Amino acid sequence: VQFGEGGAGTFSDGKLNTLVKDKFGRNHFVLKEFVKHGAPEDILYEAKPHIGTDILKDVVASIRKEIESLGGEVHFRTKVCDILCEDIAGIKEDEAGKVHEQEITAGRQNSQIKGLLIEKDSVRTKYPCRNVIFAIGHSARDTFYMLHEKKLFMTPKAFAIGVRVEHPAHLINESQYGKEYPEELPTASYKLTHQCESTGRGIYSFCMCPGGFVVNASSEKGGLAVNGMSYHARDSKNANSALIVTVTPQDFPDASYMGGVAFQRRLEQAAYSAGNSKIPLQLFGDFKEGRISTGLGEVKPCTKGAYAFADLNQVLPKPLTEALCEAIPAFDRKIHGFAREDALLLGVESRTSSPLRMVRDEN
Repeated sequence: VQFGEGGAGTFSDGKLNTLVKDKFGRNHFVLKEFVKHGAPEDILYEAKPHIGTDILKDVVASIRKEIESLGGEVHFRTKVCDILCEDIAGIKEDEAGKVHEQEITAGRQNSQIKGLLIEKDSVRTKYPCRNVIFAIGHSARDTFYMLHEKKLFMTPKAFAIGVRVEHPAHLINESQYGKEYPEELPTASYKLTHQCESTGRGIYSFCMCPGGFVVNASSEKGGLAVNGMSYHARDSKNANSALIVTVTPQDFPDASYMGGVAFQRRLEQAAYSAGNSKIPLQLFGDFKEGRISTGLGEVKPCTKGAYAFADLNQVLPKPLTEALCEAIPAFDRKIHGFAREDALLLGVESRTSSPLRMVRDEN
């Protein structure tokens, strides 16, 4: 649910929102490709286009098959272990067009990629190539290490971390449409932001899933992370969204380029321990009081993966729990019932964006 065909985006249900200006038509080209491969045509004109996990998994497979039909190769369950390079002599041409070798000087500029060292089924082989594009997202931690060993300059960066919150879908619908809303209207979404008065941290909703599910999206042994998804119909009984709080390198356990990853891992391991390998879940009323929930209210979990009652105050650092306790009642002033006692919090939402930055044009 984080890697492989489609990556996490497939299991985040194919929401296609972007705030990027599309003056070159690239976004529309992507949408047309999705439709060509089986996505519904309404994504071409909807303000907030959405495909759905159930449809998107087939769309992505169709795109892969076209790539293969055009001569491309897809290597599943294959790890890039190293970049293979060779020293090259610089070359130049004189005015007559005659080629002369230049003296080789030390430095990365005089290395040429000649291939990758890849591993599949515990067998390592060399894959010859001259150019490599790494489109690795924010969670390929082993690749981060490898690229750092190759002297790629990286720095820790701010990102956001928090929990998933679940409410009855009809509560969000009534808030957005009114109590007597027509049933044919689509399941409603929301977008909320708040700035913590005491610390100045930003708290905001992210990856909101109307009529969706909370997914156990763990990728490392002994760690637990959650994500959210919806099917195309968006017809589960709950609406869920990430509620995430900004964190900065000052929050990380060390100042290295992997400090943010270490911070993520610490919280994911705490979540795994709190839930005894299951998704830790807590009612908001109990979260405020710092006690483990003993039962559910009206809101019943819609999860992909088992859950267990736990105290998320033992998972998240205090500045983050305090921010959530301030923000959720503030959100209630915009969506009445958002801070209801039996709203569900599930953790930990830790893979929102990259915890490090790969800096361009740095040696």
